[in-house]
Amino acid sequence: MTRKSGSSTDKFLWQPQTAAAGLVRREIASLAESSPALVKLASRLVNETGTRLIDWVDHLVLGRGADAAKLAEELQAAGFASHPREEPDVWRHLDGIFPAIVLTEASPRRLAIKVDAVDEFVAAQRLGDFSVEGAEGGQFRLTVFAREGDTELAVVERKGYSGFVPPEHDEARIAAAAEHRAAFESRARQFDPEALGFDHASRLIAQSIVDLGVDWTCDLFFAAERNYWQSRNRAGQAQKSRQDALGLGWGNHDHHTYRSSRDHFTRLIAVLQQLGMRCRERFYAGAEAGWGAQVLEQPVCQITVFADVDLEPDELARDFAHAPLPPLAALGTIGLWCTLHGEAFLEAGMHHLECQFDFDAAREQLASIGIETMAPFTDLPHLKQAFTAAEVWTVADTRINAARVAGWIDDSQAAQFQASGALGSHLEILERNDGYKGFNQTGISQIIRATDPRAC
Repeated sequence: MTRKSGSSTDKFLWQPQTAAAGLVRREIASLAESSPALVKLASRLVNETGTRLIDWVDHLVLGRGADAAKLAEELQAAGFASHPREEPDVWRHLDGIFPAIVLTEASPRRLAIKVDAVDEFVAAQRLGDFSVEGAEGGQFRLTVFAREGDTELAVVERKGYSGFVPPEHDEARIAAAAEHRAAFESRARQFDPEALGFDHASRLIAQSIVDLGVDWTCDLFFAAERNYWQSRNRAGQAQKSRQDALGLGWGNHDHHTYRSSRDHFTRLIAVLQQLGMRCRERFYAGAEAGWGAQVLEQPVCQITVFADVDLEPDELARDFAHAPLPPLAALGTIGLWCTLHGEAFLEAGMHHLECQFDFDAAREQLASIGIETMAPFTDLPHLKQAFTAAEVWTVADTRINAARVAGWIDDSQAAQFQASGALGSHLEILERNDGYKGFNQTGISQIIRATDPRAC
């Protein structure tokens, strides 16, 4: 990755990481040679969920004996970096999306996949009684569910924790985590004025941070956000059911997309940063698109947010994520969506959740159960993207009338929304290759226009 210093667009110029990807593929293939269980799991993932093994791998433990030093040199050459303060010897790649790699000369080789809950994986796979490292309800749990020769397969559950040794939690802290998760799940989302809703969420987050810290709080918050989005999106419900049949949950999430009005964009960014999210690249797809976005990432939780807002061409030169945005003469796609449905952070819920898949397999399998996808808006060797057909939501008469009186929509559009509703949310099918971490500005502009309620 390179960064254009001093640029008003502050772009992060992500690149495919072919050397790192080749090294990771080689090591996984080596593990598969001695593990029929791994081969079977990879087959079930693609055939039953339309996902790929690589997108579920949390970490690899590679015990290479005398070859450990050579592997360390290869990792460094491929862009991985060791973290000497971590125990054990952990290598991570900051410029691409790759599993962590743990080097050790003592333990068996291991591949660990990431899931929402270890217990649900054990139950779905009918594994029987297995010992689990880590306290139930805590931040880190792991169980080894297959051993073949020098190779182990494990499943890991993380809650805002990047280490490999379970932290110690007392019963009171675990109970507090359950209480804060419930508070996030049930938080009020309808407020007048809407600014009070951001204040309410911020207070809940602050209370959780006092008890749990930022990272654990962030993980619990976004788990609740995915549940709320899923409750309003049938494609998400269908795919989650397919993944839950294997005990996986949403461990393959890629990013969470919020649409925001200009009035509340800085409030949205402030609450996201309260959760430990850091601003990454900013987007502007051109004057004809009329929108911009701020990408944010929480490095410990590995949660990414794409925050969309109507934007004028000259506003990219300013820090639009933190400087208030004045009203515009007309609403773009993002502003109209928020006018009809409410803020994505509040009443509407996320516009879409994007997860990592085998692009062709996922679309074919979803089509077979009646869930169609729109035409792909990105079709590159290192990145493929497509929305499922939109969930159409009923729009409240009060919102339609307010938009008509304000001149945002005309009488025929108001009648259309009253009779047929308006485009709401999507599940996004994404495939990343070679660890590519970025996004496609041109393609995203195309799909934004295609999902404008006035165009349908």
